[in-house]
Amino acid sequence: MNIAALVTWVVTALGGFHMLGTWLSRGGARGGSHLPVPVIFGHFALAAVGLVVWVVYLVADLNALAWIAFVLLVPVALLGFVMLARWIPVYRARTTTVPSAGERTAPAERHFPVVVVAAHGLFAVVTVLLVLLSALGVGGG
Repeated sequence: MNIAALVTWVVTALGGFHMLGTWLSRGGARGGSHLPVPVIFGHFALAAVGLVVWVVYLVADLNALAWIAFVLLVPVALLGFVMLARWIPVYRARTTTVPSAGERTAPAERHFPVVVVAAHGLFAVVTVLLVLLSALGVGGG
């Protein structure tokens, strides 16, 4: 189960990197977004630190590290839900309105592929569950 959690975490991170790259390249960090910069980078930083802690846990086999990784995932998930809640109206607006020539350009997150957002969320939920189950000792490590 520990390795499955690592695999799902890495797949989740790949989707996150794709969205972060899209967001940055479309001007999200320069104010062209409905997603707050601290939320984006807080989500990224906590997830990255948690992944490093998880890898160290796999090497050192210290159960406390599994719990630390899980605790780090809690705010990561909360920040992810905040971003999802702010992204949904942007996505819906994409399907119903077209900006006119005088309007500001579309928010950076409007360019996120729906399949990447959905896969990132799905793999994230699975990762949190696998990390929790591993920390609890379910599945024999």
